[in-house]
This record gives sequence, C-alpha cells and structure tokens, in this order.
Amino acid sequence: MIKHLLDWEKCYYDIASRNGEAGHRPVVGITANFGEYGSQLAEAYYESVRMAGGVPVVVPASESTADLDDVLLRLDALVFSGGGDIDALLIGEEPVPGLSGSCPKRDMQELVLMRRALDKQMPVLGICRGCQVMAAALGGELVQDIERVRVRSEEFLHNQTTKRPNDQTTKIKHSQEEERHIATHGVNIEGDTMLHGIFGCDRLEVNSFHHQAVAAPGKGMRVAAMSDDGIIEAIESTEYKSVIGVQWHPESFYCLKEDKMLPLFQWLVDEAAEYRAARTVHAKVLTLDTHCDTPMFFHEDIDFARRDDRILVDSVKMRDGGLDASIMAAYLPQGERDEESLLAATHKADALLDGIEQRIASAPGVGLANTPDDLRRLKSEGKLAIMRAIENGYAIGRDLSNVERFRKRGVVYMTLCHNGDNDICDSAARSNNEHGGLSAFGREVVKEMNRVGMMVDLSHGGVRSFYDALELSRAPIVCSHASCRALCDHPRNLDDDQMRALARKGGVMQVTLYPGFLRKDSEATILDAMAHLDHAVKVMGIESVGLGTDFDGDGGVPGLASASELINFTRHLLRRRYSVEDIAKLWGGNFLRVMEEQTNNH
Repeated sequence: MIKHLLDWEKCYYDIASRNGEAGHRPVVGITANFGEYGSQLAEAYYESVRMAGGVPVVVPASESTADLDDVLLRLDALVFSGGGDIDALLIGEEPVPGLSGSCPKRDMQELVLMRRALDKQMPVLGICRGCQVMAAALGGELVQDIERVRVRSEEFLHNQTTKRPNDQTTKIKHSQEEERHIATHGVNIEGDTMLHGIFGCDRLEVNSFHHQAVAAPGKGMRVAAMSDDGIIEAIESTEYKSVIGVQWHPESFYCLKEDKMLPLFQWLVDEAAEYRAARTVHAKVLTLDTHCDTPMFFHEDIDFARRDDRILVDSVKMRDGGLDASIMAAYLPQGERDEESLLAATHKADALLDGIEQRIASAPGVGLANTPDDLRRLKSEGKLAIMRAIENGYAIGRDLSNVERFRKRGVVYMTLCHNGDNDICDSAARSNNEHGGLSAFGREVVKEMNRVGMMVDLSHGGVRSFYDALELSRAPIVCSHASCRALCDHPRNLDDDQMRALARKGGVMQVTLYPGFLRKDSEATILDAMAHLDHAVKVMGIESVGLGTDFDGDGGVPGLASASELINFTRHLLRRRYSVEDIAKLWGGNFLRVMEEQTNNH
C-alpha cells in the first residue's frame, strides 16, 4: 500500500522525470482511502495507469473546494477508486444494517470533486465505489445493500433480474472470496456504448467486491452494462463526455500476463491526452463566443461571479470551459412600431446594456471590452471579457442618432432585425416581405453603422435583406449566430450561395447551437454542430467561420450545453485534425478580424 499524503508539485515532477517524459504524459489523479498515515492507495491503481501510459498521482485529502479546484488544474483525468461504503445520510437515506466502514470525510470530498471534475469536462473513470460516487454526485440512486433488497423486495427481483432461457432467476454473489485478479461472473455490455467500443465485445468476465450498487445512474448518464441478475455493472455519459463508471475492479488484473482490462485505462489516458491538448490550445488562443442572450436573465437575482444553474453563461462556467470572452446581446423581441412602442424598445435596450455593465462591474476577474485589443489585454491579465451587442434593430426605433449613441456605449454589432419585419428590413421568419429587403431607412442604418464602426449582423435577416446589406455595406458583414441550410432547411440558416457570397466579401458566419437550426428530424447534439462547422469551412474557407452559441437564447445541445462545456468544441476540432492556427481563427480570430476592419475604417 502507498501510505503517504503526496505533495502535488513534487509528485508530478518526480514521477514524470523518472520516466524521462516530464510535461508530456497525461497526469491522472487517483482518489484514495483516508488512513492513519494519510492517503492509502493500492498499488494496482497506480500500476494500471502507468501501464496505460499515464502519470499517476494520489489526490490529497482536503475539505476545501478551492483546494480541490487547484488540484484539478494540475490533472488531465481522474480515477475514483474503490473503498468503503458511502454514508447513506449524505444521499438522503437512512443507513441499513448491512452498511459498514464509511468515511464521511472522504464521501464529502469525492462528491464535490466528482461534480467539479464533471463541470470542467475532465475525463473520469469511477471504479466500484467510484461508480457509486459518480451516480450519487449526478442525482442518481444507490442500492445500499444488494442482498437486503433482494430479500425484502419482490418488486426489485421482478424489475432488476434477468430471466435465463430456462426461466430460472440468476442470482450472483457480488462479494467474491477468490483472489482479486480472478473473474467470477459475466456482465452484458450494451452494443451502442463507449464501453462496447473499448472492449469490442458484448460480454465481459469480471471480478466483484461490493454489496452497494447503483440503482439509477443519474443525470446525463445511462446504464452501459448489467450482470445476469440485473445489477448495474457500468454507467457512462449520454452527453458525449469522457465519463465511465464500472462496478468491478479492473485495476486488479494488471498483474496478469494478458491484462484484459488495460484497454479501459488506455481509453482514460487517451482521453486525458486529448483533454490536456485542448487546454493547451485554450492557453494559447483567445476564445470568443460571439452571441449569448444571458442579459435576459439579469433582472433576476443573478450573481455573475457564481455558478448559477438558471443561466448557461457565468464567470465560473466560462473558466471551467476555457471561454475567454463572450458577446452578450441586449435582445428585444419584435413588437409594435408606433412611436410609444419604439421609444419603449429603445429604453429597454438601454436597460439591458445597463444590466450587463452592472453585473460585470460586480464580478471579480471579469472586464468589459470594446475592442479586440481589450480582449487580448484582459486575457493576458488572466481576466474574462464581455462585449456588448444589440439583437434587433428595433432598439433604435426610427432615430438614426441612436446608432452612434449605442456604439459609444460599447455595442460592437447589431442584428438588423429579429423574428418579424421592422422599420429596417424584412426578417427570415414571420415576414410579410414588407420592404423587399432593406427599407430606405434601413439603407441609412447600414451606412451609419459603417460610419461609426458598428458591425452589421444579418443573423435574422431575410435573403433579400442579406444581399442588400452585403452589397451596400462598405465593411464586411457578420452572421453572429447562424447555421447551414444545406444540413437543416430552416429559413434562419444560410444557404451555400449566401455563405459563398459572405466569404467573398470578407464576412463571417458563426455556427450556432440552437437545436432547431442544426437538425429537424431528431435531437441535435455536438456531432450536428461539428457537421455544420465542417460544412461551413468546406463552403466558405477556414477564414470565414466561427462559433456563436446562442446560450440563454435556447441555444445548447448535448456535449455543448453551457459555457462550461466549450472545451469539448476544441476537443472535437482536434479530432478533426484542425491545426492550432485554424482553431484560433474558428475560436474568434475571424470575427475579430472583421471587427478590427470596422474599427480601422470607420
């Protein structure tokens, strides 16, 4: 047993240096039991990670969430190891007689550590108890004692056991007496799972040392394998994340000549290497999301400096996902166009911009930015950045002077419309083709936006409005949140001809994560978002594409569901063999090029 509370920096460099590859191999943290001499970890965990190509380190005991976050910054993946029972009181249940050997201190730390690791999209492998911690941290349910439940609940037997062909219920001993490296029963692996891809088989022989188990896998998870008696033997992410929990002890097989469980650790180390590479990219490049609607929620009691589940973008989620900057839109739904309503719309836009400024002013480590240079400066200072925009030219009413006034307030772009025609142009949705494109007033608006250096955004514009603005504008125009009509036939999306025309004029299209613009026949996911991005790059070129999530405006898909998950965007770009230079362009470089042209030429 390793019985030592390891110093983090010394541990990392000593182990890596002994292997002659300091700084290159992924670092995998392993949780441990708390014992008389500090952290205690069986050698099998350490050796399994090492054999798979990782640098194993023991996660030290700490009751401080801030300390745990510091630990996670030094890791590329986590293994939650086996151990004693989980304290039932911590998961809202009364303890049953079969429980023993719980350590509330370890339970508390690991539940927090698991949630924070998952917040950061870190690759995670839960083993036995670790699988149960995973489920508990995600709101799942546990079976405190398998045998007790079997005896007391015929309903459990009916629902949780599998009938063999002879109709005899199979009951397995899940706490074996054989040596740890001996497999004693089989598990059935679901065919469409990550686990099946790792092992390449439908059935796997495993060992078993538990009497607690997972009853429900928790939010964003699914059952990946079960034993013949209906016990859940593995769970994994349904959201395209590198998260797997197994009920058996795969590390115990490391001592065998043919370690049949090594592929599971190799999977973890490979995912850790990709995660590390993505974080390295984020350290080098400026990452910008060009559209979110979070200010719509600022009238509620929102603290932007804290993680708040009511919104998809806050400073904690931005840091977790490696997002340096976001452009927040003051969004106005299209309303009536009488003088009173137009004046109210202008006041509403000002109030939303006030809300942005007030929230950011009260958030430590976050600053307002007006220019690309501001973004770069804030990143160099280790701060996050927020830019301002307006969604719907309805905000200016019929007063052209509002364009310059809003620009002086820091507004970097304005969508000419939203859903429904306004006094500026016809919309892509809910349109009566009132103007046949840009109105006469709309043409003056575009010219004024050019003059004051505000980007013209046609994200919601109709086709004729799009081409009118593209022809009239002296500066490149943008679509801050749009997608490809060739892949999803929606009037809000751009067709290939529009995309080519936009690219020829030096403009950019930012792929959005609004599900209805990505896929119409089923639920959209991160894979659909990446397909739209790949198509846009193919049609427009790498210099004309980026990302505008539309978070808090109903944007977000599994795998890219909030600002905290945006590191996954980079991981998928790396899988598609985009270079770091190309990733920098897609992550905001192209959009900032257009912004700088506006600033320099107005």
